[in-house]
Amino acid sequence: MAAPALADLKPGAYLAGRQAVLDNDFDQAARYYSRALQGDPQNGRLMEGVAGSQLSLGRLDAALPPARAIEELGLRSQIAHMIVALDLMVREDYEALLERDPEQVGIGQLADGLIAAWAHMGAGSVARGLEQFDAVAGQPGLRGFARYHKAMALAMVGDFEGAEAIFADLAEGAVMRARRGVLAHAEVLSQLGRNEDALRMLVETFGAGFDPGLTDVVDRLAAGETLPFSHVRSVQDGLAEVFFTIASVLNGEAADDYALFYARAASILRPDHVDAILLSARLLDSLGQFDLAVKTYKQVPADSADAHAAELGRAEALRNAGKPDAAIEVLEQLAQDQPTLPMVHTALGDLLRQQEDYAEAVSAYDRALEYSEEDVASRWFLLYARGISHERQDNWPQAEADFRAALELRPDQPQVLNYLGYSLVEKQIKLDEALEMIERAVAARPDSGYIVDSLGWVLYRLGRYDEAVGHMEKAVELMPVDPVVNDHLGDVYWAVGRIREAEFQWKRALSFIEPGDSDNEADPDRIRRKLEVGLDAVLAEEGAPPLKVANGH
Repeated sequence: MAAPALADLKPGAYLAGRQAVLDNDFDQAARYYSRALQGDPQNGRLMEGVAGSQLSLGRLDAALPPARAIEELGLRSQIAHMIVALDLMVREDYEALLERDPEQVGIGQLADGLIAAWAHMGAGSVARGLEQFDAVAGQPGLRGFARYHKAMALAMVGDFEGAEAIFADLAEGAVMRARRGVLAHAEVLSQLGRNEDALRMLVETFGAGFDPGLTDVVDRLAAGETLPFSHVRSVQDGLAEVFFTIASVLNGEAADDYALFYARAASILRPDHVDAILLSARLLDSLGQFDLAVKTYKQVPADSADAHAAELGRAEALRNAGKPDAAIEVLEQLAQDQPTLPMVHTALGDLLRQQEDYAEAVSAYDRALEYSEEDVASRWFLLYARGISHERQDNWPQAEADFRAALELRPDQPQVLNYLGYSLVEKQIKLDEALEMIERAVAARPDSGYIVDSLGWVLYRLGRYDEAVGHMEKAVELMPVDPVVNDHLGDVYWAVGRIREAEFQWKRALSFIEPGDSDNEADPDRIRRKLEVGLDAVLAEEGAPPLKVANGH
């Protein structure tokens, strides 16, 4: 009886595992594929499913048996080959690593070349390792990556002059100018007694308003401290950097679950690689694995200079998981721990605003503005966001002041132009100025449904109904299921005498209103009343000017 039961289990377990993979539920995928393997122990696809899922969870020990089994069967699997190679790297068996044939068990051209270079160094041959870096640099498209890793290798063995010669070549590509590369360069310059040059480079690269990680480096350099070279302290660190480099390149360019393999590999090789931990957590968040993302963010030590980034990420993952109260709690604690860090107060303000706690949002934005530099690029947004929070509390004078202050910093910012212009329209004040603002916003963002809607609505408010129709119709094309835009088009149709079309749009607007959405401008009761008695009667009931009077008839 056991055999038939096992056979019956396999298809169901495989399908459940496949669904778990589609859902990015790596733990369940590993469980179901493992069950399916009981009924088909030679199935390479199932083995790869288990191995890949376990690697995605950062579990090398659990990923290794199926990966080895794949290789023993002579099957090709990039993920399996990566896992087996990772095990050799962790065990520092560089000779065995070098004996692996890239043609048969390779991971990829860039990874294989850089791994071989670091492995030669681990096996005791620095010269052969450096030659291998040069060989990789000779391959099309790989020069920048290979030179970066050669610079790291030279710094690791104490040849800071050689490392600096490579870092100083700004033509090496984006990898050199990424944050991690710039900080590594700063450490090399410090080792050469060039702290002033390191400081100048950091300011030129990152500008003002350093985050805690950069502030720590800047303060130590300014104090005359010689920074140790910490980015690659060993061959295993160098190998971790290979996988992190590739993960960074893949991030945003390839599927998130594929980039996650490399980010997890970097963390396995170097558990204190904070950048790899943060990247893994961000990828998990993007994949919808919010609980795993939260767990991964918490792996960043509390005393790390990048702990703030982990806590900001953890709050975002909690928000995405539908736990806004927990996210707010994280940010409030972080605001106490980092009271002068504007980005923390900004994140808290944004979340409070999303939760419609506008008074507390204003307080958070006040603190963000207090601790921001006057010329910081994001200052306009803080004023804009605070203005929205004031406007939602009916504090119009403060809201208008913030919007206009934001426009002083960014005169052509379409979001601000649209929000201020639309607000003026709703208050039926300064309509000519509102129209001019919204026309500028539409010119900048002609495909924004919200902004095109604003233009149609200001024309409606001005009594220019025929002109409003085309803009409102385009807004509905751009945002076909938005209740506000559909409601507005209904009003405009009514104003030009297209009664049946108006009623149709109002019914559509009602169908798109989410139950319990108290923040939606489209009022379902008002729309129902328009369907019962018409817009003219509703305006009369509200004491608003009738359409024909507004239209000059």
